[in-house]
Amino acid sequence: MKKRKRRKNSAAAVLLALTVLLTAGTACRDGGYPARKTAAACMAGTDSVTVETDGDGTAVFRPRDIRAGLIFYPGGRVEYTAYAPLMLSCARTGILCVLVKMPLDLAVLDPNAATGIAAQYPEVPRWYIGGHSLGGAMAASCAADHPEDFDGLVLLAAYATKDLSGSGLRVLSLYGSEDGVLNREKYREMRSNLPPDTVEEVIAGGCHAGFGDYGAQRGDGVPAISSREQIAETAAAVSAFTAD
Repeated sequence: MKKRKRRKNSAAAVLLALTVLLTAGTACRDGGYPARKTAAACMAGTDSVTVETDGDGTAVFRPRDIRAGLIFYPGGRVEYTAYAPLMLSCARTGILCVLVKMPLDLAVLDPNAATGIAAQYPEVPRWYIGGHSLGGAMAASCAADHPEDFDGLVLLAAYATKDLSGSGLRVLSLYGSEDGVLNREKYREMRSNLPPDTVEEVIAGGCHAGFGDYGAQRGDGVPAISSREQIAETAAAVSAFTAD
């Protein structure tokens, strides 16, 4: 019986992986997106935010005064350090940010990577999990499997493929008005998987790739704001959301 259950769970995981890979965007066909110079500079931290990298590459952005924690999954085939500017901006508002390095830059290969991280930081009063694009979908999957581990979920140009509508988690969903990668039809279809009180915000002029620092992404729209501006707006939204 246990073997049959494990096979069933494994089959479900594979089906979920294939579904997300087919619908989350085009990143996996593009050969990968390396981080740019601004992101590399942010990995050095600042006077108010230290950056520590553990043995497997996961980076922790630690502010002096911590009020919340955020575990973040990178987008598919995007070098995880491309999100350093966003993590640094969030950390400056008092959020300890854990930027997870995924196998082959694909969160679908380790969707439950966040489990156990919060326990390593007992000084953090509340925890959120989030991610961009495919990373966001996998963060939502982890939240659905372990709702007791988190206070909320942050989705950046992403949707939940598992039902979180009755999870009790608070959810923030952001995407850019010019996003050409996010499957809007699937996004609307999967909206019922989120709680009714989900906070949804559209970043005017923002695009899909604007949440990180990795350049233009195939199939994306033309942004009307810079990546720096989009990251600043995103960090402000995340800061306000996690302050409640």
